[in-house]
Amino acid sequence: MMRLYLDLCVYNRPFDDQRQERIALETNAFIYILEKVEKEEYELVASEMLVYENNRNPDELKRLRITSYFRLAKNFAEVEYEDLKRAEYLTGLGFSAVDALHIALAEKCGVDYFITCDDIIKVYKKHKNLIKVKLVSLLEFIALEVR
Repeated sequence: MMRLYLDLCVYNRPFDDQRQERIALETNAFIYILEKVEKEEYELVASEMLVYENNRNPDELKRLRITSYFRLAKNFAEVEYEDLKRAEYLTGLGFSAVDALHIALAEKCGVDYFITCDDIIKVYKKHKNLIKVKLVSLLEFIALEVR
């Protein structure tokens, strides 16, 4: 079964401006992934970092809804010292501290794909031989799946 780690921006997609075509497409892709998770065709991995980031959202309704998505995860990664060291290394490659910690946790859990809507893909492509997980955009992942 394919294991997926979704960046927080993916979980937030349904709450973004759906009048923008890309956002609407990404929202539908996210819903497709959730359906596959519920059918146990994909395994979702969540983390302490996702919870931390989500808890900083001032919008309580969004925060609670996203928390409900995390409950679909079969695995939950807690931050450990080794993850912080790995994140420090990844930050040196150009990732933000938050993104680096997400990637470190996804690597630790051995996910097949780290899926995002953010521009971290650009940094990943420069250093993908040093990253232990495949980073793809939400739409790239769907394109891979429908081949």
